[in-house]
Amino acid sequence: MDFNNLIQNILIYALPVLFAITVHEAAHGYVARHFGDNTAYMLGRMTLNPLKHIDPFGTIAMPLLLLFTTAGIPGGPFVLGYAKPVPVNFANLRSPRRDMIWVAAAGPVSNFIQAVLWALLLVVLVTTDVNERFFLAVAQAGILVNLVLAVFNLFPVPPLDGGRVLVGLLPRGAAFQLSRVEPFGFFIVLALLIPGILGAWWISPLVRASYTVLIAPLLSLVR
Repeated sequence: MDFNNLIQNILIYALPVLFAITVHEAAHGYVARHFGDNTAYMLGRMTLNPLKHIDPFGTIAMPLLLLFTTAGIPGGPFVLGYAKPVPVNFANLRSPRRDMIWVAAAGPVSNFIQAVLWALLLVVLVTTDVNERFFLAVAQAGILVNLVLAVFNLFPVPPLDGGRVLVGLLPRGAAFQLSRVEPFGFFIVLALLIPGILGAWWISPLVRASYTVLIAPLLSLVR
């Protein structure tokens, strides 16, 4: 990838990544407060201000690194990132095991909703004959980034959202055993992500399925 294309890709993905991560984390805080935990609100993290959620590595360095290293891969570039987790005290929830499911699911659900909104924006741009390639590319990036972030976070290993959902759904004994994985969860995910196992067997199939169900019917309106 030459320098001009690199800068262009950074500009295309910057806004979608920032929105995807910020809304994802804020959604956890809003749902946690709804079910009785005000921790995020009291710490000023229940906000759509991206500066409150930015993690120097996860929000900036990691997406840029992936943008550099996956630009030449078929289907690339592959962009993924994360923000500072919104603090949630599950003990404060009115029904901790049940409500934990909704709090954890709020992040990925917010990303699926954003993917649909980006798709609607793309439909509007096309139907109103806006042919500026940059704006079209940003909308397409918004769809991809949000679908990838949603399905990645649904991977059923804590501390990812999918792992917390599974802990809330399993019987107490199995949930306790799974929750013990959390301190090692990040390393497990990295071990599966780096050689491409997670991408090939989880992210790619679920992104394609999500695209087929949520996005393709909307984009068919302009074909």
